[in-house]
Amino acid sequence: MLRFHDEPVRTQYAEVKERVRAAARLLPGTPGSLVTRKVKNGEYLYRAYYAVSGRRVDDFLGPTGNVESRTAAQDEIGFAEWLQERVVQLRKLGFQIADKGTARVLVELHNQGMFQAGLVLVGTLAYMAWLNELGVIATASRTRDIDVARPERLKLAAPLEFLTTMRATHLPFVQVPGMPSRSPSTSVKLPGVDGLRVDVLAPGKRLGAPVRMPEIAWHAQAIPHFDYLLDDAEHGAMLAGGQCIPVRIPQAGRFVWHKLYSSRRRRGQPEKAAKDRSQAITLAAALERDHAGELQRSFRAAPSELRALLAPALDGLARDLQEPGPESHDAVVRLNQALDRR
Repeated sequence: MLRFHDEPVRTQYAEVKERVRAAARLLPGTPGSLVTRKVKNGEYLYRAYYAVSGRRVDDFLGPTGNVESRTAAQDEIGFAEWLQERVVQLRKLGFQIADKGTARVLVELHNQGMFQAGLVLVGTLAYMAWLNELGVIATASRTRDIDVARPERLKLAAPLEFLTTMRATHLPFVQVPGMPSRSPSTSVKLPGVDGLRVDVLAPGKRLGAPVRMPEIAWHAQAIPHFDYLLDDAEHGAMLAGGQCIPVRIPQAGRFVWHKLYSSRRRRGQPEKAAKDRSQAITLAAALERDHAGELQRSFRAAPSELRALLAPALDGLARDLQEPGPESHDAVVRLNQALDRR
């Protein structure tokens, strides 16, 4: 049976999430402190902090006499310290927390307004975000991938370059060559076998086909039925490092069905297929506890082609849900019976 956080603990998480959504921007790296430096004939204020790499960074803020700038910087640092303390507490309580590198990338995407413009966090990180949202205590496999998706043209206030945004993290990201060799890149990666990778995805009929994204001077990799997954994405949050970053995530019910579909279409990748199926089962089991009927609603919202591909998997999903989620098991059985009556 699934285990869930107690209500007071879930309230702590909800408070952190709401406070962060009200913040204008998030500070990268450690909270840091204010330092004053004399430059020629003047004194200037800097925020000194440590980046993910461990390198000290001094960000220029302005003349020391600017009271408004100093007060705003002190408030931001104070909030960053408060946030870091709360995320550490949530980690100890069993919430899903991604690493510092992931935090740095997501903070940059947030500060550049890309999630607000429509970018959606998908993949294992979105699964971890939903475990926190639903209050589930579970083990999630660690990931060195950040998957983000663009359902449609991003509504940015001004054009951005994706590669420039990634390099603004001060992490040594490089483009991953496209496949085949002349195809445009859809990913960036840090050096090393286990280096953090950021993949950009988008809806498309042909798996892996490049999708042009002129608003960020980049390309995305096409994934079938991603338009269903990304439609009406919800506001959520991702805990990572000492941060809580506001993001957009797919609806949980749609995530379940698309993960189940993905597990069935992966050929020659049994480990990834098993991970997709495990995530679908866990979220399905948790979902009906607090959101009865969501599995059925999201299934009916799927296009007929996707429902036809999923139908053969419903019996097996119902069996897998008998122990961890009896409510979800019953919901899947009712779906199967409805399909049989057609």
